[in-house]
Amino acid sequence: MPSYLGQPDYQHGTAPTLGILIANLGTPDAPTIPAVRRYLAEFFADSRVFEFPRLLWWALSNLVILNVRPRRSAKLYAQIWEEAGSPLLTISQGQRAALEAMLRDQYGDQVNVALGMRYGNPSIFAALEELRRANARRLLILPLYPQYSASTTGSTFDAVADALKRWRWLPDVRFVSHYHDHPAYIAALVESIRRHWAEHGQAEKLLMSFHGVPKRYLMAGDPYYCEAQKTARLVAEALGLPKERYAVAFQSRFGREEWLQPYTAETLAEWGKNDVRSVDVICPGFAADCLETIEEIEVENRHVFMAAGGQMYRYIPALNTDPLHIAALAAVIGENLAGWLPAQAVPVLDQRPAYARIES
Repeated sequence: MPSYLGQPDYQHGTAPTLGILIANLGTPDAPTIPAVRRYLAEFFADSRVFEFPRLLWWALSNLVILNVRPRRSAKLYAQIWEEAGSPLLTISQGQRAALEAMLRDQYGDQVNVALGMRYGNPSIFAALEELRRANARRLLILPLYPQYSASTTGSTFDAVADALKRWRWLPDVRFVSHYHDHPAYIAALVESIRRHWAEHGQAEKLLMSFHGVPKRYLMAGDPYYCEAQKTARLVAEALGLPKERYAVAFQSRFGREEWLQPYTAETLAEWGKNDVRSVDVICPGFAADCLETIEEIEVENRHVFMAAGGQMYRYIPALNTDPLHIAALAAVIGENLAGWLPAQAVPVLDQRPAYARIES
């Protein structure tokens, strides 16, 4: 039932506000089989992610996959679960708080930032309801996927559109579809690698591992592969890395069809067999560490490389709540707020923003 058939959609006589929704993929509520099954059921039901004939996919996912995969996934989640809960959720909550503080410092208390997950809690619907109750008349949506894919960013748009069907008075909406080559984002990645190298020294190879998608999505016009390649190229150029010192690969394959290649695990195994003794691995497509980075990259793929003959394997964490990352997200948001804020709300800076002060 539309919310406007219940409580008022807008409180007359109150000041309008600016709402920022940041969104990520999501996480189960607990590392248990029932919680993981609920989470995966929502995930598998998304036709943006699994582009198969719906009746066939419903039968396969509900009668086979959801009877097998939750048990295995729950064990993996249990290995990374923290006292405060899911790492993805706690990191994302920290990002929301830090980003809201930075934006309010820049633009005033009229700015509210809410966190929504595409699957699980807090949902995108709940996050938008939070902003609606705060009288948000302008909404900026920032999916925390630097590289656009229909299966991630596109799916977030679908969820936002569905939620806004419940608003009587629709707000002005802007949607950030990608920021894969934004200078602030690239600078934050580069600085995180430089800091890692300053502390641990450089490995022989740097692997930039991105989440994979089926190859047929690329052939159908999805720009994800191209944007991942551009991110990697810009990072390598800023670091002064020649092509033989780094590689791009794709992880988290699911099912039997061909996905974007080369595959991360196969690349690491090949390197280990060919006398590459040390590697650094970074995942530039993940805004926050999660199961796919903490368990798959840091644990599973470490074993792959070491078993193939490697001697040193280091994972460079996601940008998470790094101040440069928050500044980069604020920069992306700020550029997309043009014309939405009164002149007096836009600060006049006598110096460049933090991300631009990184030495090249």
